[in-house]
Amino acid sequence: MDIFGLIPQFGGLIWTLVAFIIALSVIVAIHEYGHYIVGRWTGIKADVFSLGFGPVLWSRPDKHGTIWQVAALPFGGYVKFAGDANAASGKDEAAMAAVADDPKALRHTMHGAPLWARTLTVAAGPFFNFALSILVFFGVALSTGVAKDPLTVGELRALPITIEDGLLPGDEIRAIQGMALPENSVSDIDDAFINALPLQATLDYEVLRNSNVQQVTGPYLMPPLVSNVVPQSAAFSAGLRPDDVIVGLNGRDVVAFGQLKTAVEASSGAPLALRVWRAGEILEFTMTPKATDEPQEDGTFVQNYRIGIVGGMAFEPATNTPGFGEALNRGVENTWRIITGSISGLKQMIIGNISTCNLSGPVGIAQTSGAMASQGAQSFIYFIAVLSTAVGLLNLFPIPALDGGHLVFYAYEAVTGKPPSDGALRILMTIGLGLVLTLMVFALGNDLFCP
Repeated sequence: MDIFGLIPQFGGLIWTLVAFIIALSVIVAIHEYGHYIVGRWTGIKADVFSLGFGPVLWSRPDKHGTIWQVAALPFGGYVKFAGDANAASGKDEAAMAAVADDPKALRHTMHGAPLWARTLTVAAGPFFNFALSILVFFGVALSTGVAKDPLTVGELRALPITIEDGLLPGDEIRAIQGMALPENSVSDIDDAFINALPLQATLDYEVLRNSNVQQVTGPYLMPPLVSNVVPQSAAFSAGLRPDDVIVGLNGRDVVAFGQLKTAVEASSGAPLALRVWRAGEILEFTMTPKATDEPQEDGTFVQNYRIGIVGGMAFEPATNTPGFGEALNRGVENTWRIITGSISGLKQMIIGNISTCNLSGPVGIAQTSGAMASQGAQSFIYFIAVLSTAVGLLNLFPIPALDGGHLVFYAYEAVTGKPPSDGALRILMTIGLGLVLTLMVFALGNDLFCP
């Protein structure tokens, strides 16, 4: 039994909070461990490694003199290195003065270590977040495989039609309705190919089966099937589930996912009445599409109305297990896509091309955590990888109090030969903390007031 599947579709407050704490704790632990282990490797002593803030619930010193602890407020964490005054790595003047005449002890502090050691230690946190994302996407690629070329039928999906002597697992599809599939059939099947198919519930397929070419009947290639439900969407709020099939929209029959997509985009946000087939039962839903800013290949965004479902083929394509290099490449590509997409989205928000409501705060992230956990362990782990990339990227922003701000200070030191003055650092850190808190309040406002 998948324990994550026990979380209700709508997600109770407790389950949502638990999912959020688990996701955040994993990401924070990886981030802070990056700081800790690279600091140790470069000769900087860590006094405290804390998962959470506030009153300490459990602690244990290790052989290196670091106290490992779990605190009561599980919404973050920190590593306090020797010479640090706080979790933001502010300088402890008294502690630094106490070791000023001891070169060996001074070398083991964050503020007395060489510039290269401090730089690597600070940069390690975000890059461990990226490494976690790459590792998860790598694992997903290995576990789920990549679709075979040419397109081959894997597991048949449950659909509200009965076809005698139709497609079978292992069938290699050559043509559909007389149209030959593209040479690289899986990657090259596009909207143009799909839209050229007649809008009917069943189609004629030419398949290679047991080394023989046969003509069989199969369902429409892209039926109005729900393969995934987007968290915080109209479909999620209404209660749609993966494997639902939308058979009617506003009183009209639907046989293709493209019909549904076109109708939703043309709705201008008006409520839609959906008739849904679910495991042999017909259900009725009403939902209102939401305006959604969607990234394009050129880095711009286009606004479309969406109800928040992802379609899929009438069958699961058969897969091959990728090689180590291919799986790793997919992990790197997915992580890089999130980074570039996030930067592009932030840029478009700043210049006013898309709504700032696209920026989620802690409530929105918690709701998404619960929603993804409710869809199964793999979806939840995938979400952790996405969020880990976002956290790593955020920490690289050149804002004092974040890792990126410290790296800017180190770059200044590398150029000028001396660090910024302690007074300037205190002022800049205060400004940085104010910016971070302002951003958090703004994002929280989005959670509470954006549609």
